[in-house]
Amino acid sequence: MIAIFGGTFNPVHLGHLNMAKRCVAKFNLSTLYFMPCAIPAHKAAPGISNTHRIEMLRQATASYPYFKLDLRELQRSGPSYSLLSLQELRAEHPTMPILFLIGMDSFTSLANWYEWQQVTSLCHIVVYQRPGQPCEVSDELAEYFNKAQTNDIASLQKTLAGKLYFLSGEQHPAASSLIRSELKKGDNRSELLCPSVSQYIAQHKLYQSDD
Repeated sequence: MIAIFGGTFNPVHLGHLNMAKRCVAKFNLSTLYFMPCAIPAHKAAPGISNTHRIEMLRQATASYPYFKLDLRELQRSGPSYSLLSLQELRAEHPTMPILFLIGMDSFTSLANWYEWQQVTSLCHIVVYQRPGQPCEVSDELAEYFNKAQTNDIASLQKTLAGKLYFLSGEQHPAASSLIRSELKKGDNRSELLCPSVSQYIAQHKLYQSDD
């Protein structure tokens, strides 16, 4: 199996690494790919180019041999849909189960994704669930939730796609939006970031203003 972990990673923080390490350990993976997605221009934090996001990811993952970067969504022209990436990955790995690691917020909004049913047919969805975190599924997701959910890791290994697995993990206070807000106020929030990422942000004066 291989795993994909998508997100804006703006910036990548210790919570992201915790999720990814938990996934690698639980499924005994040799590789997990961080796949940064494009950010709409009106939502991008000031001064944050793709180059900066990629370099922060490289800094954060450098000491973990099982972490790699997949930059296809930043290199693609046109819409950056998860479906397109998964279609490409399935063509590249026709006989290998693919895990798609997401957070609970992403899962509960899955029905809003472009062609979400096709997405679930191309991979297993692995949802990181913190202690006590509820899972409230919409009517649109209910049938998939009831049909696909499993606690049997072997079933994910034996099938290419279509399963839903909830990965339990510890609570972590990190959130990219909080970190950006605090950095703008002058708090470096180094306890939520890898030292190398914190140093990179300070060196390049990222997230400091709206200008």
